[in-house]
Amino acid sequence: MPANRLSMRKIKEVLRLKWANDLSDRKIAQSCKLSRPAVVNYVSRAEEAGLSWPLPDTLTDAELERLLFPALHKLSARDRVPPDLLKVHQELQKKNVTLFLLWQEYREQHPKGYQYSWFCDQYRNWLGSRDLSMRQTHRAGEKLFVDYAGHTLPVIDPRTGEIRSTQIFVAVLGASNYTYAEATWSQSLPDWIGSHQRCFDFFGGLPELVVPDNLRSGVTKAHRYEPDLNPTYLEMATHYGVAIVPARVRKPKDKAKAEVGVQIVERWILASLRNHSFFSLTDLNLAIQRLVLKLNQRPFKKLPGSRGELFQSLDKPALKALPMTPYVYAEWKLVRVHIDYHVDIEGHYYSVPYRLVKQQLDARITENTIEVFNKGERVASHLRSWLKGHHTTLNAHRPEAHQHYGDWSPERFMSWAEKIGSATRQVITVVLQERRHPEQGYRSCLGILRLAKTYSDARLEAACTRALLLGTCRYKSIESILKHGLDSKPVVVEEESALPQQHENVRGSTYYH
Repeated sequence: MPANRLSMRKIKEVLRLKWANDLSDRKIAQSCKLSRPAVVNYVSRAEEAGLSWPLPDTLTDAELERLLFPALHKLSARDRVPPDLLKVHQELQKKNVTLFLLWQEYREQHPKGYQYSWFCDQYRNWLGSRDLSMRQTHRAGEKLFVDYAGHTLPVIDPRTGEIRSTQIFVAVLGASNYTYAEATWSQSLPDWIGSHQRCFDFFGGLPELVVPDNLRSGVTKAHRYEPDLNPTYLEMATHYGVAIVPARVRKPKDKAKAEVGVQIVERWILASLRNHSFFSLTDLNLAIQRLVLKLNQRPFKKLPGSRGELFQSLDKPALKALPMTPYVYAEWKLVRVHIDYHVDIEGHYYSVPYRLVKQQLDARITENTIEVFNKGERVASHLRSWLKGHHTTLNAHRPEAHQHYGDWSPERFMSWAEKIGSATRQVITVVLQERRHPEQGYRSCLGILRLAKTYSDARLEAACTRALLLGTCRYKSIESILKHGLDSKPVVVEEESALPQQHENVRGSTYYH
């Protein structure tokens, strides 16, 4: 069965957790929200393909997909024998009998039968749903529960007196209850990732699993069984070598440790600071750190020792070492390649190879760089620019001179404009000539010409005539003329406006012929 981009990302995560982290199939299935047989299947396919971790840098998602999922003969429904669901139900009443065992016996009798996931779905649909409760166990160094407190703390701006609420991040280790807390300005993705980094530094090591709530910063699409992790959160987890296992929606038992930890932080730290005034985030976090230290040293009421003592004896020896290199924060964004073979990232346009026009790609955005990926393969890399409305273009991404690619070219835009009128054609010519590369004007040209669909050819021609007289051929200017009905009003100019005919940056009317 072919895998889409998200599936390939999950398969890579399965292989990393299996070969690099040495997690059990059950833990991997829980982290990646897959069935355990699916995990076994992916690992088995990878081993049969001769793969090992780390995967080769040159191996693209498409190549990995071909290795793991070679073309298979598709069986029709009549070739498959459905299971006897009544017999399945009766067999399940026997001791130690599982659906997986019954499915294996079914496939031994019918090698061309249905896959395990279909087998389970049909049985569950036949039987109906039943509520299951999972018992929570916490091994040393295994789980770290993270969440935000429901209460906030105020910080006063000393210059303006403005009061700003802060969010309280809480992390609790499962075995020892060792607790970390800090204040951030928001629950946004940068603050969420930064809190994890500082939390790992505080513990001096890494757990096997991180269990967050279904916070939007960490989980892009909350789902009871298969929440989708934010790509940045997943990238951070890969860097630190931890697995992310989000709590299920409306299942507080999945994050009981975090709930209790938040409650304790609210009672022992936030309540203690309720009458204090803070004038910077740094001062607030220093106060929180002092109280966190006291909380971890405070003896348990019903158990011997404290959180700190249990941490030293249980969790700390079991934690994995921190990586040698720091994590570089990066955000991921889906981008669509425009007809000018550029992608828009925060108002600046970056080039990609022209053959990718109209395709959807992944952009990795850091403070200093922009990287663009197609199915896991990097196709472009640029230094980040903060100039909105400008282009960053590599010559290697451009088609050969005057070569048409797709259906778009300067000649096509001018031919389209000519059908509307001479003034429109002149505006399009100016837009193309003003750019270092004519393709950089394609967005503006397309926007200007499409105004005719909204306002008619005649009005667009009149608006372009006015724009030429005023010396402004930008899309927004022409749109404003049409929106305010200025195309029907005369233009009063003191002297004739003329476009420069000779200039080192002007190609001339014969350039595109």
